[in-house]
Amino acid sequence: MRPLRRGMKAVEELEEEMTEAAADSNEDPLEETEDLEPLEPDDGGTFQQVTNLLNIMDSGAAKTDAAGAGPDMRKTLASVIITEKATSEPSVVMNALIRCLQVPKISTQRKVNIYNILQEIIQQEGELEEQGVQRLVAIASKEMRETLEAEGYVKAEVASDTLAALSRNHFSLVMYELQHHLKPLNLTDEFVIITLAKLANGNVFEFMPYMGITLATIFTMLRLANEAKMRQVICSATETFCETVQFYLRHLEDSVYPVMTEDQFAVKLFPLYRYFVTVWLRNQNPEVKLGVIKSLKPMLNLLLPNDDLRDQVYDYIPLLLAEYRGSLEALFITQVLRQILEMSVTTNTPVPEMQLHTIFTELHVQVCAKVPAQQQYSSQNLVEIVQCFIALARSYPKELMKFFFSQIEMSKEAIRVGTLTLIRAVVSADEPRMNIRTISLAIRVVKNTLSDTRFKVRMAILRIIGQLALSGYQDRIKGWGLKYVSVQLTLSTYKLTNHRESFYQRDLEEKMVHKVTMDTVRIITSSVSGMTNEFWVRLLCYIMETDYTEALTPICISLTNLAERQLHTKDAAAGVASKSKHVDLPAPQKLLARLLVLMSSPYKGEGRGIAMLNLLRTLSQSIAPSMADMWEVEIPLLVKYLEEHTEFTWNQKTWEDKLIQFLRNSLKKTRGSNWSLRLSKELNNQIESFNSPSLEKGFLYRALGFTLAMGLEADKVEVLLLELLYKTDYSNDFDREGVILCFGLCARGQVKTVLNVLHDFEERIQESEQSWQIGAWRKDHPWRRETVKSALMVIYSCVASYCHPQMLLTHVDNPITAKIIHHYSSSCQDICLKMAFMKSVMQVTKAIKNIKDLEDFQFAQKMTLTGIITATIKEEPTDSLVSPVRTMAMEALSHLSNLKPFYSMEENNELMDISIHSVISLQPPAEDNESIQTLYANAMHALEQLMEGLMQRQLDPKGLQEMVHLLEKWILSEKEGEREKATNLHLHLMQIYVQSIGVCIPLKLGQFGMLVGLMAPCTCDSHRRTRIASMDVLSSLLDLHASQTCSSWGPSKELELAKCKEDLQGPDVEKIFSASSRIAKVACVQFNCDEVVSLIQKLCENIGAMDLQHDKASVTWIGTFLQMRAKELEDKVAEILGAILVHLPVVDHLEVRRCLIEGILLLAHYHQETVLTSLLRQPLPMERHLTEVWLAVAENVPFARTMLHGLMGRLQSRFTPKANATSKADIWRLAAVDPLMTLCTIHLLIQKIDVNDKLLDLFPDLIYTLLLQLSSSQGPEAMSPVLKTWRLVHAGMLPEEINLQRITIQSMQLLFRRLNSEQLVHTLEEQGVWALLQSSSTFLQGVGLLARLCMRSMEGYRQRLSELVLRGMDSDVLSCRISSTAVCVEFMSDPVLYQEKLLKPTVLLLEKGADQEDEALRVLSLRALGNMALGAPKKVRQYRKLLLEKCLDSLRGPVSTSVTSEGMEALAKILAELREGDVGSSFSVLCEQCRAFFDSESELLRLKAFVLFGRLAKVVGISKKHFFKEEVKKAWIPLLLHCQDPCPDAAQACVATVFQCAHFWGWKAPESSSGRSDSSTADEMTVLQTTLCSILTQKKPAVLYSFLLETMTYVSSNLPRIRSAACDLAGVIMKQMSAHHLKKLDFPALRDWPARGLPRKTTIWAWSPSVPQAFCPAPHHEYLRNASSLIPSTDPHGARVLWVIFVSPLEASRRPRWGDVCADTAPPAVSWLQTQGFPFLSPREPRAVPMVAWGEQGAFHWLSGPRGGADGRAGS
Repeated sequence: MRPLRRGMKAVEELEEEMTEAAADSNEDPLEETEDLEPLEPDDGGTFQQVTNLLNIMDSGAAKTDAAGAGPDMRKTLASVIITEKATSEPSVVMNALIRCLQVPKISTQRKVNIYNILQEIIQQEGELEEQGVQRLVAIASKEMRETLEAEGYVKAEVASDTLAALSRNHFSLVMYELQHHLKPLNLTDEFVIITLAKLANGNVFEFMPYMGITLATIFTMLRLANEAKMRQVICSATETFCETVQFYLRHLEDSVYPVMTEDQFAVKLFPLYRYFVTVWLRNQNPEVKLGVIKSLKPMLNLLLPNDDLRDQVYDYIPLLLAEYRGSLEALFITQVLRQILEMSVTTNTPVPEMQLHTIFTELHVQVCAKVPAQQQYSSQNLVEIVQCFIALARSYPKELMKFFFSQIEMSKEAIRVGTLTLIRAVVSADEPRMNIRTISLAIRVVKNTLSDTRFKVRMAILRIIGQLALSGYQDRIKGWGLKYVSVQLTLSTYKLTNHRESFYQRDLEEKMVHKVTMDTVRIITSSVSGMTNEFWVRLLCYIMETDYTEALTPICISLTNLAERQLHTKDAAAGVASKSKHVDLPAPQKLLARLLVLMSSPYKGEGRGIAMLNLLRTLSQSIAPSMADMWEVEIPLLVKYLEEHTEFTWNQKTWEDKLIQFLRNSLKKTRGSNWSLRLSKELNNQIESFNSPSLEKGFLYRALGFTLAMGLEADKVEVLLLELLYKTDYSNDFDREGVILCFGLCARGQVKTVLNVLHDFEERIQESEQSWQIGAWRKDHPWRRETVKSALMVIYSCVASYCHPQMLLTHVDNPITAKIIHHYSSSCQDICLKMAFMKSVMQVTKAIKNIKDLEDFQFAQKMTLTGIITATIKEEPTDSLVSPVRTMAMEALSHLSNLKPFYSMEENNELMDISIHSVISLQPPAEDNESIQTLYANAMHALEQLMEGLMQRQLDPKGLQEMVHLLEKWILSEKEGEREKATNLHLHLMQIYVQSIGVCIPLKLGQFGMLVGLMAPCTCDSHRRTRIASMDVLSSLLDLHASQTCSSWGPSKELELAKCKEDLQGPDVEKIFSASSRIAKVACVQFNCDEVVSLIQKLCENIGAMDLQHDKASVTWIGTFLQMRAKELEDKVAEILGAILVHLPVVDHLEVRRCLIEGILLLAHYHQETVLTSLLRQPLPMERHLTEVWLAVAENVPFARTMLHGLMGRLQSRFTPKANATSKADIWRLAAVDPLMTLCTIHLLIQKIDVNDKLLDLFPDLIYTLLLQLSSSQGPEAMSPVLKTWRLVHAGMLPEEINLQRITIQSMQLLFRRLNSEQLVHTLEEQGVWALLQSSSTFLQGVGLLARLCMRSMEGYRQRLSELVLRGMDSDVLSCRISSTAVCVEFMSDPVLYQEKLLKPTVLLLEKGADQEDEALRVLSLRALGNMALGAPKKVRQYRKLLLEKCLDSLRGPVSTSVTSEGMEALAKILAELREGDVGSSFSVLCEQCRAFFDSESELLRLKAFVLFGRLAKVVGISKKHFFKEEVKKAWIPLLLHCQDPCPDAAQACVATVFQCAHFWGWKAPESSSGRSDSSTADEMTVLQTTLCSILTQKKPAVLYSFLLETMTYVSSNLPRIRSAACDLAGVIMKQMSAHHLKKLDFPALRDWPARGLPRKTTIWAWSPSVPQAFCPAPHHEYLRNASSLIPSTDPHGARVLWVIFVSPLEASRRPRWGDVCADTAPPAVSWLQTQGFPFLSPREPRAVPMVAWGEQGAFHWLSGPRGGADGRAGS
């Protein structure tokens, strides 16, 4: 599809370019054609379109399509468009193209494009206008005749092709044009002739009428053609004309034109031939010569059939022969010459005899001389020459042989060999065969060379002899030929068997001669009948005597052929029998032994096995008539086996087994005779005839053992065995093994005999510990003691292997195993002896195991052998491998493990551990050390077999786990070699386990994940083989798990694993990790959740155990599994997270740690609550790995936001009702976590998250949540908690900087800094918000200030904050409600709640809060309700009932001062937005409750009461005016007195209230006292009091009297200034009272008022400056009664002051101390007291000293100490 898209795009671009080109051309359409005369008529724009497309084709070379379509695509598309248009309008398009050709100065490429398009149009079906065709012919003709330069040649060629294309439908026009330019005696243009040849080739029958005149005209040009190029063109055209004529002559019946005969053509052609040969062939230009020679062949095909012209052709043969000496390729000359000579034989017109010698000589030289280097076709040329000589031999045999004879006499090797080769070719000529005379002449020539000893000549003669036999001239080789072959056979064999190493070249030559001789023998024996007996005998003895076994195959074949002929010819057979009496033929046993041994290597010597078997079959009656019938059946089967195989496919052991079986079957036919013993002797005698090692000698030992086993005479067998033991060279491994095998095979039928022979041999060699050698028999080969011992051990074990099972059980423990242990224990235990011992043990155990009916056989020597073997393994070095001892030891253990008594489980594990450590710790061998590599591989294989055998004893999941546990430390090794070996061993055992167990016993829960987790990192091992092995282990595990769980495991997964395995084989690390990840994806679907947990736990455990690449693989698998299965792991998240977090601190590499952290984040993505809870339960302070986790969270801003939501939820959950968990996620979400850890996490995320993210959407929630958390830390639990986890890790407390308040405030500060509002941040710092929040006493103040600033600066968050505040106010947690209400106070003062339609729920929540018992909550709720008048004044009337009710409730009952004051303040705010009618019945209650607090001891309550009463005064309208007037009357005295309130604010508020109530008395008073001085206010109050008293005296004296009585009650007030004010007011009233009402006063009682507030037992200490006794204790009522006597009329300072000191009853017994005196405000008195040593009372004193002073008006003032002014002095 991609090429199609590129093509479509190219078409679109072409259309666009055509449109652009058309637009450009419209501006000047005749720009290119303005010189054409005359102009063509309008063609509808076709010319312009064609021109545009041609322009595109020209520019295509410079452009390349962006989608990949190159210039060729653009050019092709443009051409196709023009061609397609020509389909409908061929003439119009062709005319347009012709016009384009006529445009001056166009490029060559453009013309070529036009001609190519024209050719395509011409080939289409459709009529073309005659006029257009004529114009095109004229233009093309002119084009091809122009000066031929480099570009011109291209134009001429394409123009010629165009004319040729036109000729198919307009032949006459084109031919006329060409003939017009073809004139006699006028050398025409080159392309005219070329085009004529094309016309002739494409229009055979149309061209024939013009052929004669064309040839004649060309002939007239020959002398004018001097240029080589023109001559080549004419030669090529002539060749084409001749081939055209031949085609015409073969199809004359199809011609409609006048018929020309072959002779007519030949006559016209011969002048050209003659001129070519005589003139142009002599040209020095090789290309001209080649063109002439190539054109001669088709010319001769027309000339040679003509009898007259043939003789003339013969006359020019010398000219052809002369060219052999030139540089021309000889093959082409020989081909022409062969054509002439073969035609001469066919027509029986021999070439002239005078030319024979020249022909012989020139051709013979070509055969014998060395071929020039420039000759490329020498072999083809030689074939052509041979055919030439065969043709000459048929015409001139005598002359040819005479020539050969003359050449033979020259004695040059090359000439002789070449001549003999030609003779052989003549002899081998096909039908018609050469006549006998020619053959006889040839043999005469050959016989003259028989004495030549040069190897090439000898081979040539032998080949001629063989060719004579093949060609049917057998009679011609009898005598001289057979004798020559026999001599060469003997001579070559002798030279080959006695060769010298320094004459390597001669050996090769003799081998070649020998091979040819063997071929000749084979040919002769298969084709010559009546062979002489001498030749038969020579060949038969050759088999028995020759050491050159390569010749055996052909000799055996020849002997077989001869024997078969003799068997079919009785006379010949009789002749052989008569001759055998005089010839020393081999004995039957000797011949059979010889052939059997040689047949053991059946494919040597070109497959001698089949040849010898056939010979045996043929000679069966002569060798052993009793075996003949059996051989007739058995031998064909053996032959069939060999024929079905080759030397590359056959099996040596199988073949030897067949031969041995053949031998045994043969010997069975001779039972009862000594045939087998005689054959044994012959076999024994041949041992010395073969070298060691060799296949033949190995088979010989084997055949000898089988033969001896069938011997009937035990004593003679013993003699042969003893002889064999003594003459064996035990230092030669091959001979030693051969003897061992021979004894073992013999034991099959002669076990007792063999054991007796061994015992006898041991006694004869006189065993001793000091010396052991046999000098009597083998002085040249002294035997090493250990060598013989090792041989004896192996012989015993071999006897056990081959003897009968019943006999084995009898002898296996003793003497066989006992002798083996004895020989090993009594030796020096070198490597060879250890190997022999291990081999012996293996053979013995194998033999026992192979017994089918063992029943309860217990191998008594098993534990002894096991101890020896394990000790041997431990002795082997663990770092190097120098021998196969440990390999053989493990193999021996493998075999022993299968015998009873079986090893226990502990013994099994111990053996596996010893063996694994012995092999896996070995260093891998060097690549160039093949022997060590072999040992290494064998050791690994032995370990695999041992582990397999031991594992079979406990083939269940527990056994598998034990095995993996033993391998795990090696799989996790830091050394590549150890990992590779352990992994491969694991793979092998895993495969065995899978094959053996299958679905029978399922794996334990978690075991599958553990096994996969162990191997998964190895898929990215740096070693390729380890990766592949681990991949195979995983595949086995997955197959096992799939079969046991019946899960889906389709071909697609198998295919994916195969692709992954292929990628693991490459070196590209990225591909390796990608493949490992894909494996994990395939495997992941097979895991249940428990297995996933065990897998991840195992992967985490292995991190750090190996290199970085393995760690990366582990985390890759973890990541892959978590990506695919995270959703399903809800129940396992905690376990997985725990595993990761436990191992994360020990991970050093950043990338690995990062991947693990990403896994945590992935879990958190799907199971946020679980992960969050687990992370928050980690100890503080955060460790590095935990910090990295949260930093990773911060990097992913969206996820960090999600986690912040979760963290906020954890903090907020403390302030919300505890919900019941409905899911597992809820359980984790509701799980308890420490808030300090949560806050630390939030602080870290806010600090590290991207600074560009302002967290605007989270800001309200975060700030509010942190504020609630801060509020919860203000109570008794404000101390930073010590986490349980901290106590587990550390003994002390948390660092000081980690506490709830500090972390919370820091987090809030970070949040505000993120807003990029420097002004807000500065304001918060400037106004000390953070300091206020830190202190519990100012916390709520800080909350309010923070809320106020947020309201002003962060309008966008008001709605969300409002919602959060409402939620907090509804919380069950008191601190949450308090903090939320504190924020709500500020919100109620703003229209936000009203605007967001949240006012109603807020009011309801505040109503609820106002009823709470908590003082702070009630205060804040009332304040917030009062602020409704500020934020939503229009809604106050709507909620007036609720507001008034809640505020009045705060004024009733025993409540705190703060609640009451806040209630009154709220009422004051509310009343400002209400009218008289809105208050309703609550008005009277308000008035009453308000007056009740006028005389409160709390300054705050008095202040709020005064303000509230003033607000009530403003509310009063017409309906309540009378009522409120009465209320003013009741409140008037307190109001007047409290205008002198000790609290300045209260006093000022009271004055303002008095002024607001004055109009209820009927006169206009000042509206406000604000902005006035204290003196002016006091004056106004005095005037007001005096005026009011005077008015009341006149109008309502009773009211004034009641005012006086009420005023006198305040004389005993606790407030000194109130007492003073009461006295002053009483004086004012009394002055204005009438005498009638003054009489009603009780003056004595008035004198007691100052003391009414004191306890009766209080002692009064009085002092006055005018009285000498400064201190006078007395009961206060007595003192007061006599006070006038103590008070002087005046004191020194002019003030009538009595200073009285009141002391509590408990202190009555003591006198006043220094500092007990408090001074009055009178400056003179104070100064005087200071001079007397009585300083002022310090405000820091723990107790107060009350005083009584007599005022100027005669009344007492009640003064107190610290309760007075703020400076600590008593108020006046």
